[in-house]
Amino acid sequence: YKSVVIWSLRNGKKRFSELQKSLTGISQKVLTEKLRSMEEKGLVTREVFPEVPPRGEYSLSDLGTSLYPVLDALEDWGWGYKKLVAETTHDAR
Repeated sequence: YKSVVIWSLRNGKKRFSELQKSLTGISQKVLTEKLRSMEEKGLVTREVFPEVPPRGEYSLSDLGTSLYPVLDALEDWGWGYKKLVAETTHDAR
């Protein structure tokens, strides 16, 4: 899920609930674990606002944003693969 969290944060800060909604099928427990791990490793930053109830926003650190080229390459590969599968399926008919 970490790569998907990074992908989801590409467009800016998100609250926990926004992240959870954007990541279909992830439990609150797993998302919490992944975010804590990513924060410890310096990929994600968390800003906590002194409000009641407490509000926090997650964003990518400089280290996290340095993964953009890797994710872009994976996206390009995925689109190429999808095209290849579509062509292969079409040719098999």
